[in-house]
Amino acid sequence: MTGDKIRLRFAKTGTLRLLSHHDLMRTVERMLRRAGLPFKSTAGFNPGPRLVFALSLPLGADGLDEVVELELTRPMEAADVLAGLNAQAPAGLAFTRVAVVPMKATAVPRRVEYRLTVPDDRIPALADRAAGLMTADKVWVERTRPTPKRLNIRPYLRALWVEDPTPPPSPLPRRGRGDQTTVSHTATDPDSGVDASALFPLPPRGRGLGGGVFSELTLDLWVTQTGTARADELLRLLGADDLLDAGAVLARTRVEIRDEVPPDQPDGPPDGPADTLPLEPAAAAAAAARETLNQPAAADWGLSPSGPVVE
Repeated sequence: MTGDKIRLRFAKTGTLRLLSHHDLMRTVERMLRRAGLPFKSTAGFNPGPRLVFALSLPLGADGLDEVVELELTRPMEAADVLAGLNAQAPAGLAFTRVAVVPMKATAVPRRVEYRLTVPDDRIPALADRAAGLMTADKVWVERTRPTPKRLNIRPYLRALWVEDPTPPPSPLPRRGRGDQTTVSHTATDPDSGVDASALFPLPPRGRGLGGGVFSELTLDLWVTQTGTARADELLRLLGADDLLDAGAVLARTRVEIRDEVPPDQPDGPPDGPADTLPLEPAAAAAAAARETLNQPAAADWGLSPSGPVVE
């Protein structure tokens, strides 16, 4: 069958940030069926849409610029696909941009940005800790899955900084700050994309804890085929994980795709896997207990036997 491959950008916010990735897939499948889009299906006993998300979103985080690809059985206007999906989308889910890409194209993530609003009285400490991580040769974290180990995540840290309305001179790395250029999401044809961001305005980049003066902590991370750093790990290293417990909402504001980046980009993700060290049994048990304690509920929290209701 001859058709199109569509790359969509979307936002998942509000109460939908508590929807698991599994349920998000089921939600989008129901939207496709209700919109009457001619999507290709997978083979096997349980066929579903040929739908691929570039990178799953951490549970509880807002996603403001997420990426999903869809294969169609016949060519369609990009604007019609966008309109059909948004007509069926539940509150908190908005498709903002769409483009037709080559059938062989794959949305391989290259870089992500996370933002978290922080009170201004936390800026000095956070700036010092962020500068310390960026100047360190190695930044070790403990992981228990798939096997217990210590992992050096320093190669995955592109930049860490705090947005301060009147920042003092500081050695804090600023790479990437202000780099808000919109990249064409067409991979080859700049005229095949449709941008509906103005029709579906996104929420603020970060949500704070109520009244008061706030700034933004930004985590600019490389994503590779062998791994990446996790936002929760970095917030713990920076001493900012308590803000999530107090009600702040982490937001992923950018997912950069490899084939959308100009070839003359001055920097890029690291090559090869990160350094690892074995984790002692006692340390592995402590790390496993800490991960269990930090989970909002059981591992299947957010899933439902018959999928979410999106009537």
